[in-house]
Amino acid sequence: MSSDFSTPELPPIGIVEHLGEDDRRILSSYGEFLPIHPGKTLIKEGQEQNSLFLVISGKLHAVGLQNGREILLGRIGPKETIGEVNMFDPAKASATVKAVEFSQVWRIDREALEEFMNYSPLPAAHVLIGVATTLSRRLRQTNERVIMQTGSALQSLGGLPESIS
Repeated sequence: MSSDFSTPELPPIGIVEHLGEDDRRILSSYGEFLPIHPGKTLIKEGQEQNSLFLVISGKLHAVGLQNGREILLGRIGPKETIGEVNMFDPAKASATVKAVEFSQVWRIDREALEEFMNYSPLPAAHVLIGVATTLSRRLRQTNERVIMQTGSALQSLGGLPESIS
């Protein structure tokens, strides 16, 4: 990020790490930098959400509600993104994201990203590859958790039913 806080720029991290300085500066101008104070909500579960967020600094938690209780779904730190799914399939947010400590995030909405794609197709392709990589990694992690939880549940029940094994 630039040392001049009046014109912040994206640092070479996460989904923008492969962009050159000029491309990051241009992309920065299509979005906005947001300070998120501890305890404040960035995204609220159930609300419309069509933005992609890149965490520049700080720590956030993604939480969901189950039976009126908050369940920690994930910890989000610098270099990570939030909102990737809704960039491609705009819908209501599936989780609430709150700052645990002071955080700075960069936000771009779908319309602004499409404008950047039209203006700078090659750098935009690098950003989209970064988003696809993030989605793929998270899907693999989710699959591994489901397999582990299913295996644990089956073991506690005494193994697989005969019709499955």
